Amino acid sequence: MISIDLNADLGEGTGHDDDLLEIVSSASIACGGHAGDAPTIRHILKVCQARGVRAGAHPGYVDPKRFGRFRLVMPLDKLLGQIREQLFLVRFIADEVGYPLSYVKLHGALANQTAEELAFAVGIFATIQGMAPSMAALALDNSQQVRAARAVGMPLIREAYADRAYTPDGLLVPRSQEGAVIHDVDAVIARCLRLAKAGELVAIDGTVMQSAARSICLHGDTPGAVDLAREVRDALEGDGITIAANAPEMPKD
Repeated sequence: MISIDLNADLGEGTGHDDDLLEIVSSASIACGGHAGDAPTIRHILKVCQARGVRAGAHPGYVDPKRFGRFRLVMPLDKLLGQIREQLFLVRFIADEVGYPLSYVKLHGALANQTAEELAFAVGIFATIQGMAPSMAALALDNSQQVRAARAVGMPLIREAYADRAYTPDGLLVPRSQEGAVIHDVDAVIARCLRLAKAGELVAIDGTVMQSAARSICLHGDTPGAVDLAREVRDALEGDGITIAANAPEMPKD
């Protein structure tokens, strides 16, 4: 039986969190960097607990005015301190609620930078692994994030994006480029089905790429996000695919 995880980034002020939590199997919770605050984190964790949705932390550059989607230049120790602060906040609330966090997914510009730069990604993931050795990395498959997670010994969940275009080398097309976000519902559904069943993604230039991703990201901040997420889930289940938070790949000794 084929199964695949559906994840969404939540706590970002869209107003769709509760609706998406009825659809997804994993929730990446903004923790005060690009978005998010303690009351929102607490609410989402409680809903995750009630519905059995896997919860993860979603830290990014501390830049709420630009939603964490621009690369900031700063000393590495300052950036790592900001990531630690975000993880301290969300983990403290998770302990208070009594619902543990299972993974970390980096947000926006920070995610893109770690997908491209191995040494940078190793520094980020090593810091996270040092704080929470049992937490997995939800990482863009075929990117430097995967290599970095393996290098530092983090459990790994490979991710692909339902509504983002890919370059031929497996990275996300920058949002500044036309066609970076896929709005056609049928195209998004077809991509998800192909990934789940054949392990393939098609780049913006038509290149067919192999992918071992077993988690699909459904963005919560795009127009019609809830309806799209529901249609994706219905299509996958209608084709006999189970929606479930699959166990991460464990590090090898």
